[in-house]
Amino acid sequence: MKRYTLLSVLMLLIFNVTSAQTSSVFGSVTEAKTKIENTVPLVLGHLKKISESQNDNTILTNGTAALKKEYDAVALEFDLYRGNMASCIVNKSSKKSTKCMNYHTQYFRNTLGIYDNFINYITKKNGYLGVEDEAIKKDFKPTEIATKIDTDFTAAAKTAGKLKGTAKASYFEQVKSEDFKLAPFDTLIK
Repeated sequence: MKRYTLLSVLMLLIFNVTSAQTSSVFGSVTEAKTKIENTVPLVLGHLKKISESQNDNTILTNGTAALKKEYDAVALEFDLYRGNMASCIVNKSSKKSTKCMNYHTQYFRNTLGIYDNFINYITKKNGYLGVEDEAIKKDFKPTEIATKIDTDFTAAAKTAGKLKGTAKASYFEQVKSEDFKLAPFDTLIK
């Protein structure tokens, strides 16, 4: 009787530790989602200010269209990245999953870098290169965001090895859910 009790306690402990470590993936994905979404109102506010000071509405119109294009590219890559990272963990051995995750993280980091360069370019004071606008306070560091998510996915991959079959697959399906998608651009315009 004691063996069965001890075994069940150990199984619960392993499950709780695994769940705690893999749940950090959801936190880092949510944090990245928030940081990416927060860039839209920030940039649009800057474009509106420049547009009003120059008395030229095309600055806001053209800037909004360009920002939407860049944001949509990041949103698409973000969806692909989450799905690919989850698939790497579920469908591959630990050695292959690490290689697979590194590959997808590189592309995600590059996409975030392009988006960051675009934001930096478009938010220069009065459009002049090299002149920072002190009013722009962005909390968006592509390398930091990608590294944090990659680190959490790597930790989750290690602990997910203890989960078997459908438990592993169903857990990582959650990362692909609609809750973690970036909000559509039009909903972020205030």
